[in-house]
Amino acid sequence: MTRPSTEAYDRGGKFALYRRLESLQEYVLVGSERKTVEVFRRGQDTWQFIPYEKQDPIILTSLDITLAMAEIYEDVVLGE
Repeated sequence: MTRPSTEAYDRGGKFALYRRLESLQEYVLVGSERKTVEVFRRGQDTWQFIPYEKQDPIILTSLDITLAMAEIYEDVVLGE
């Protein structure tokens, strides 16, 4: 049995609530059906959208770290 995706809520309602937090600098969505990572980074007047796929290094400036996609998906088996 598969679980229903929370993707729509994570992108919409949840992100709208999190954007109200002045301390939040980055919002990260990790794909559950394929290897993707999306980062929303706070700018001065708007949020910047940064999509990552495959071999892209994932940069999280708020934490001053760079991760490989393989690190995020280590030991994860995605459905077909």
